[in-house]
Amino acid sequence: MNMKSIAAIANAVLYEGYMLYPYRPSSVKNRQRFNFGVLYPRTYSEAQGGSDAWSTQTECLVEGCSRTALEIKVRFLKLVARVTDSQSQEGNIPGCSWQEAVECEVTVPSQSLSAVVSESISCPFSFPAREEVEVLRDESGAAAGRIVRTQGFVQGKIQVRTQQVSNGLFKVNVLLENLTAFEGAAEKRDKALMRSLVSAHTLLGVTDGQFVSLLDPPKEFVGWAAACHNVGTWPVLVGAEGERDTMLASPIILYDYPQIAPESPGDLFDGAEIDEILSLRILTMTDDEKREMRNSDERARKMLERTESLPMEHLMKLHGTLRELRSLKEETP
Repeated sequence: MNMKSIAAIANAVLYEGYMLYPYRPSSVKNRQRFNFGVLYPRTYSEAQGGSDAWSTQTECLVEGCSRTALEIKVRFLKLVARVTDSQSQEGNIPGCSWQEAVECEVTVPSQSLSAVVSESISCPFSFPAREEVEVLRDESGAAAGRIVRTQGFVQGKIQVRTQQVSNGLFKVNVLLENLTAFEGAAEKRDKALMRSLVSAHTLLGVTDGQFVSLLDPPKEFVGWAAACHNVGTWPVLVGAEGERDTMLASPIILYDYPQIAPESPGDLFDGAEIDEILSLRILTMTDDEKREMRNSDERARKMLERTESLPMEHLMKLHGTLRELRSLKEETP
């Protein structure tokens, strides 16, 4: 699996909804984030009547043989609660709170398709709880406050099954579950998010084989493609146009071979981003709005600095780009 060739689109999926315009923690859309690809603890999901997912299922097709090997990576964000406290003569003043995120990845050991047909693979995983304290100091070096970052414990399981559905054609099934223990299942969503797999998606790769497009399958595979049952994921081919060795099971709807526009100056945390409009809106923010954006998060700060330093010629490249010119055939009257 060539991660380098698909890293940009995979990261765009990973950070979809991380922070949306107007890129400030006080904005309503950033108080309740991560609406895509969130797998909550099972007990929380069941307490909500199943409206919030705790598992996903990915099914896709592979043309292969006994030598074909399958590799699977699951990626998600683990949330970090950040609370800032500052000091003043009046005592402690609560500062801003925010949910940061760390990237997590679980790799299922590569196996031949024929081996997985005879016995499914079960891959449990867990990530520990952590707390880190960063001391803030003033210009004189004296302690002026602190930042406390807290992560919850999460655990889950990946289960992989394959089935040979016809000569040289296999169906791959990947089940991803959040099995984190969560007490007080009726608690607020923010607490459940600290035990959730956020922006979860699955990358599948094969060697000595090829995936079948589920969006545009060959005529002989249309029936098998229609029989694939995907829950909470949308599998598409990724990489260079025409390559069929890697598939992304995304929590958002994509097309085969999605790409980030080469003119894009960087992440804007919106998979449907319109770079020119969002960049111009960032530039029109007030000083107070920019200050809030800058102080909220390291990724937001870098986005603001990158946008403010964009040269005019780069900004103009975002305007009016035309792609896929085709000659028009003359119509017969």
